Amino acid sequence: MLEALQDLTRLAVQADTGEVSRLMLDIADFRAGRRERLAELAREAIAVVRETGERVEMQPMNAFERKVVHDVVLEAGLASESEGEDPQRYVVVLPS
Repeated sequence: MLEALQDLTRLAVQADTGEVSRLMLDIADFRAGRRERLAELAREAIAVVRETGERVEMQPMNAFERKVVHDVVLEAGLASESEGEDPQRYVVVLPS
């Protein structure tokens, strides 16, 4: 729902200004909370990869969510990549 509202707001800004906007809405700190939940999921995937040596495929996510996961994985010293096509694009955490 937040993504849809954000897209509509971007379209309204573009219609009014003629400029493409990178506007990001956040209501009641939803994104901050979502960012922390995603970071925790990424840490769990990192632990599995380190324990098993196998790649871990995560659930489909939007671009914002994938970026959060990629950042956490990179900070942990591992690699990740996105696979699939939107809206089913997902992050794969790779063993080192």
